[in-house]
Order: sequence, then C-alpha cells, then structure tokens
Amino acid sequence: MVMLAAMIHGIILALGLILPLGVQNVFIFNQGTMHKRFRNVFPAVITASLCDTLLIVSAVFGVSMIVLNIQGVKTGLLCVGVLFLIYMGWVTWRSKPAATADQHNKLHLKQQVAFAATVSLLNPHAILDTVGVIGTSSLRYEGGEKAAFAAAAIVVSWLWFTGLATAGRLTNRVDQSGRMIVALNKISALLMWGTAVYLGISLLQTGS
Repeated sequence: MVMLAAMIHGIILALGLILPLGVQNVFIFNQGTMHKRFRNVFPAVITASLCDTLLIVSAVFGVSMIVLNIQGVKTGLLCVGVLFLIYMGWVTWRSKPAATADQHNKLHLKQQVAFAATVSLLNPHAILDTVGVIGTSSLRYEGGEKAAFAAAAIVVSWLWFTGLATAGRLTNRVDQSGRMIVALNKISALLMWGTAVYLGISLLQTGS
C-alpha cells in the first residue's frame, strides 16, 4: 500500500508540474505540427523525456539540490537560458508550415535534439520546480517506495510528451491551411521572449 501511495503521489506531482503551458511543452507541440511523419518528432520527444528523467532522478536523490546551492551555477544557468530563449523565440517566430520539411529532415532532427535538451536542462524554473516539489516530496520515502515515486513521475513525463506531439500532429491534419500553426508559432515566440525577460529580471535581482 505504501508503494502504491508513493506511485500515485509521484503521478499527481508530475502532472502538476508538467501540465502548465511552458517553453518545453510549446516546443514539443510545435514539432508535432511541423512534421508530416510522426516518427520525425521522436528525437524531440525522446530527448525531452530523457532530460526530464535525468532531472527527476537527480532531484529524488539530491544531486541537483547540491549543484543549485552553488551561486555560480545558478547564474550561469540563467544567462544561458535567457540567450537561448531569445534565439529560440526568433526561430519560432520565423518558422512556417513547410511542405518541403522532409528535405531538410537531417539538419532539423539535430536541431530538435539540441533545442529539446536546452529548453529542458537550461530552464531554471523547471529545474527549481523539480527539485523543490519532486525532490522535497521524495524525502518522505525510502528504498523501494522512493524508486516507485520517481518511476511514476518519469512515466508521466514520457506519456505526456508523446501525447503532446500527437496532439500537434492532429492539429496539423485539421489545419490544412497552416494559419493556425503560424498563429501558434507567434504566440509561442512571444511566450519564450516573455520568459527570457522574466529570467533576465531574476538574473539582475540575483546579481544585486
């Protein structure tokens, strides 16, 4: 019963953290809308899922808590996060549904991995949320219960990103004109730039 309770606890917490609209979710959804073949979205889905797995395992076993206590690491994380979000917003703003996307598939897949890893691992708020919520909550469990708690959160992450990419793919099928996708890209870019501004303010407050 204790292990089952730990798993349910992990599922609820993971859903609470992953459901809100954020840069990572927007990126995965957009990749689903941009590709003709669903298998071409796998690199983004797998990369984001693996990064979340790494963050969850680190949070549960305390590694990330130690790292984030080092001020230089937090400052560097914020700086890189701001720069990448500005660049990612610019790329997203300019992106359009392309009938020839498959012709640029190889380069695009590499970009998927790089972008998915960056928005996952260089997102200070996602890291702090994972550490503060999942890491702290895991302290009440030991041994098998702790492992079950982490595993449940990880499974939610993998299923969520797969479902998000699928939703994007279905949106692309419904919106043959591509106008909805263009509008979503504009909104996504604004969200990324807004997040960059917010992180920049946090960086200034950290330095002062």
